[in-house]
Amino acid sequence: MASQSLTPPSSAAAQPDRVEQRKFLSAPGLTFLVIVTQVPFVLAIWFSFTNWNLLRPDSAGFIGFDRLFRNYGRILTNPDFLAVIINTVVLTVSVVVITFIGGLAFALLLNRPFPGRALARTLLISPFLMMPVAAAVLWKNIMLDPSFGLLSFYLRFLGIRNFYALESFPMASVIAIVSWQWIPFVMLILLAGLQSLPDSTVEAARIDGASGVDMFRHIIFPHLTRFVEIALLLETIFILSEFGIIFVTTSGGPGIQTTNLPYQIFLEAFSRQNVGRASAYGIFAVILANIVIVLFLRVLRRNADSGEVNL
Repeated sequence: MASQSLTPPSSAAAQPDRVEQRKFLSAPGLTFLVIVTQVPFVLAIWFSFTNWNLLRPDSAGFIGFDRLFRNYGRILTNPDFLAVIINTVVLTVSVVVITFIGGLAFALLLNRPFPGRALARTLLISPFLMMPVAAAVLWKNIMLDPSFGLLSFYLRFLGIRNFYALESFPMASVIAIVSWQWIPFVMLILLAGLQSLPDSTVEAARIDGASGVDMFRHIIFPHLTRFVEIALLLETIFILSEFGIIFVTTSGGPGIQTTNLPYQIFLEAFSRQNVGRASAYGIFAVILANIVIVLFLRVLRRNADSGEVNL
């Protein structure tokens, strides 16, 4: 006698209904995500095709098809636009490289047991917990002030002529401040990756006679690859939108030496009151962010496919 299925026929028919219910449960979250992300982006695209200036409220209308790309054309023909793009790329790449090296070094240090490690970990994390404006005020008034800052004190102590770093080396100073604040972020992610490495693997490598360099090259760094991807990708997205530190320390100057795309958008929207052109700059910022992220992911995938790193 053939065995009969123990599953009731009604349960099989109920499976599609359960799947539909699960899809319905995610609908509110997806709707909220679309409202808070895509609706403002669509509005920014619309405003970029207008000539809206807050000083002239009647200018909020559509430019017209004959002058459709007026804002974009003025931005592309602006001689300062290329300098702003270069400043944005230089700031982002420099901070990412410095924070990766510093974060990896501190993560390797904190992964070793030593007296006071918990206190050292807390102190190293604290810069990332500060608001960007507070960090900028700290560096501008306490560290880099030419009259009573710590840098000027040590320069006088060493017999070196005093100078104002934010005027003499504006971009380097901004890079240093932003890197100081973001090194703990990379350190935390890489430290989590190091602590997830099995001790048995490390002990086996030591028994086989592997040196510290060999262990880092063939065991530690391949294990950290995914953590490095996450840390640098998230950091790149946030650094591309850096504004607060530049606003407090240099205000984009001297001239436009430290003006990046977010600060240029601020100038267009709140100094020149030109919402249309500020929206066009915002579209360029989105395009630049996507190009940088795509190139970053492509390089990582190429390294993984060529066997340089083990994912």
